[in-house]
Amino acid sequence: MKLSVIGCGYLGAVHAASMVELGHEVVGIDVDAAKISMLSEGRPPFFEPGLPEILKSAIASGRLRFSTDIADAKGATVHFIGVGTPQRKGEYAADLSYVNSAVDALIPYLSDGDLVVGKSTVPVGTAEVLAGRISASSGADLAWNPEFLREGYAVKDTIEPDRLVYGVPRGARGDRVTSILNAVYASAIANETPLVVTDYATAELVKVSANAFLATKISFINAMAEIADASGADVTQLADAIGFDARIGRRFLNAGVGFGGGCLPKDIRAFTARAEELGRGDSVAFLKEVDAINLRQRDRVVDMVVDALDGNVFQKRIAVLGLAFKPNSDDVRDSPALDVAIRLHGLGARVVATDPEAIANSQRLHPQLTFAETASEALKDADVVVVVTEWGAFRELVPSEVSKLTAGRVVIDGRNCLDATSWRDAGWTYRGMGRP
Repeated sequence: MKLSVIGCGYLGAVHAASMVELGHEVVGIDVDAAKISMLSEGRPPFFEPGLPEILKSAIASGRLRFSTDIADAKGATVHFIGVGTPQRKGEYAADLSYVNSAVDALIPYLSDGDLVVGKSTVPVGTAEVLAGRISASSGADLAWNPEFLREGYAVKDTIEPDRLVYGVPRGARGDRVTSILNAVYASAIANETPLVVTDYATAELVKVSANAFLATKISFINAMAEIADASGADVTQLADAIGFDARIGRRFLNAGVGFGGGCLPKDIRAFTARAEELGRGDSVAFLKEVDAINLRQRDRVVDMVVDALDGNVFQKRIAVLGLAFKPNSDDVRDSPALDVAIRLHGLGARVVATDPEAIANSQRLHPQLTFAETASEALKDADVVVVVTEWGAFRELVPSEVSKLTAGRVVIDGRNCLDATSWRDAGWTYRGMGRP
């Protein structure tokens, strides 16, 4: 099939290359000329394992090209919208200006029978409005097909999704739309991937509900970590014990400095804003506390560093290991790790931060920080070591070797990813989140 992908950021670029991998012909379109130039050369403008390989392969095949001209979407029969929906400045609500602009720009190039497919995360009710606009102007149909990508695993999640959700029109038009999407995702359908075909509103709610649930689960275990710290309990063993309950499960029950990135924080805030617009703010009011608990973890890590230095961090050298919001990513949007580094810098500490992939993005946002290309460089003469992104290279540090580099022997494990016993046996003062 001939497809277009409007918006070639993280979601769109991965989707475009993956659709070629599934056998389709794709044009990716974005207004950012620099981004399009990089993608056309087979160079992703962000770090994502596996993407460079399939991107280069797709371009070499002649079935993937990129453009800044929306007119190049003409001739495709399925058009994916994958632009961003960031949080509005000064508000909780989602900014839909990019979605609206993409649809308005695309409409003149749609033909009767075309299908526009929304991938962006939007407030419930958005698709119904867009569907009317698209149908009235072009005769094309709209589907809402939310993405469930995990950064670091996005290629696999696109090519081999764990489920597919279609929000489609009612009646015969919905049947036609479903048939088209089944052709797009033919390999996943053949592999018996679970499929939910539903209405627009449900499809929109599926994505934000999933993110709200995951955020709640993470904040729950972090709240338990606070209780564990106050009572002497071990939150890791607590999580193991309750995780054996099949109704609860162990995943996303790792206490730490909290969640970040470009999805969970802004999505739960947009969800609460939309619920309030619908007159049902009380139904999801708990999400504000989820958000507050999450943000409080950053304060806790900073406080742990201050306490370890007897209340005086001024001019103390602190090695911050991690900048990305999670490993296998260079994404620093709303990153707890980067936030901790900035807060410690603001207290007058001499922060030296490092990350395997996120230094460049961090430098653009916060050039006032000092960055080191390697962990060894960051650790040199450090009074305190703070681990805030659980990259394998940081988890595997050998305490006795680290001791040869640092001035102090205090490690703050903001991700509970280190072996506390081995660090303590090597003469370190170890402090984790909710670990005695």
